[in-house]
Amino acid sequence: MGLNIFRKESLDRYLGADKLFVKSMTARDLMAIGIGTIIGTGIFILPGTIAAEQAGPGVSLSFLLSAIVCALAAMCYAEFASALPVAGSAYSYGNVVFGEFFGWLLGWALVLEYMLSVASVSTGWAAYFNSFIASFGLKVPYALSGPFAPAHGTYINIVAVVIVLLITFMLSRGLQSSVRINNIAVAIKVAIIIIFIVAGLFFIKPKNYHPFLPYHMSGVVHGATISFFAYLGFDCVSSSAAEVKNPKRNMPLGIIGTLAVVTVLYMGVAIILTGMVHYTRLNVANPVSYALQLVHQNWLAELLSIGALIGMFTMMVAMIYSSSRLIYAVGRDGLLPAFLGKLDPKSRSPQVALWIVGIIIAAMGGLVSFEQLTSLVNIGTLFAFTLVSFGIIPLRRRKDIGNRGGFKVPFYPFIPILSGFLCLGMMTQLQLETYIGAGIWFTIGIIVYFAYGYHHSKLNQKNLEH
Repeated sequence: MGLNIFRKESLDRYLGADKLFVKSMTARDLMAIGIGTIIGTGIFILPGTIAAEQAGPGVSLSFLLSAIVCALAAMCYAEFASALPVAGSAYSYGNVVFGEFFGWLLGWALVLEYMLSVASVSTGWAAYFNSFIASFGLKVPYALSGPFAPAHGTYINIVAVVIVLLITFMLSRGLQSSVRINNIAVAIKVAIIIIFIVAGLFFIKPKNYHPFLPYHMSGVVHGATISFFAYLGFDCVSSSAAEVKNPKRNMPLGIIGTLAVVTVLYMGVAIILTGMVHYTRLNVANPVSYALQLVHQNWLAELLSIGALIGMFTMMVAMIYSSSRLIYAVGRDGLLPAFLGKLDPKSRSPQVALWIVGIIIAAMGGLVSFEQLTSLVNIGTLFAFTLVSFGIIPLRRRKDIGNRGGFKVPFYPFIPILSGFLCLGMMTQLQLETYIGAGIWFTIGIIVYFAYGYHHSKLNQKNLEH
């Protein structure tokens, strides 16, 4: 019997395997996860740098344009999450509609996206934390303040390791308490951004908005291709589907609601920032703090650094949680060792997957320098967006998957096809070294699949039984 790498998973088996999860999450919890993931430090940096280099005061239009592109992919995710309320996000969707091999590639891409992004953010969190405690005269020993580089005198970034392990411990204690802490942190973060927007209104100089489009519409479009990457992360909302009450209603609300709130916040910050300071002066490392210092609002600049710490914290919570559900889903299907796909009977959560993910991320954040690797996060996400967008077409053709009363992408098949091609267009904006890095990562993934995953998969076991 030949290889059958396009054998498809059944929704019924997934629902059966995932039924032990506690269904406790609401649309509001999902939006907190989504907003927590997307809004990190980028909101305090990107609007300024894009205004200075690409779009001028028209930067708010750049964020609106990229939000529209993201909204198309978000609608495709919302339909999948409504029709297939299972753990594993795009990995599981790929297994059901495209077959096991494409599902595996999606899972492999997402493993890289989730783990790399958390590990790199943990080093950013450590840098902010170190400068925060320095203002109180405290200091982490130099040897424990950076990646493993004995030539430079650093051996481990201890703060990055500790924060990842603390978040992993918090998640292991139970989802409901973790969700509550995450919701509070997201509320504080959003409040700090709103305080900046409201306070900034009093320092706007209308002349700073002229000329509104110094680089013409082409600058706005170019700015949109950069700001597009600021929205990536709403897809991790869909990895929660197995733990959501009434997923047909709450999953679409969580995914699309996340994008709506984030768009308003990004555009609000962009409009206020370019009104406070002329766009030509915003090409600095931290433009929002710079703008506040120019108008002598140093207290708010300090508040923003706390907002940045909270922002990175909520992003790590959401991504570690999503990573553990993804690894659980791949283990559940036998493509990785089966112990990863076990739910702890007491907590009814994938404790083994969670701790393995936490330890790997802590080691990466503590020992590795990431400057070159973070762009790989974008290619993994765009690959998933593309397949999920085009995947709506085979999903609609599946008569065994009912989505009665669930969310459906409007203007089918035009929007899924347009979304897929726009995501491919965004992939052309990535640099050559990103493709080389991705090629190496996918090659390793294909080797793992054929050496282990194909033979151990639940689908293979089922075929052998028949």
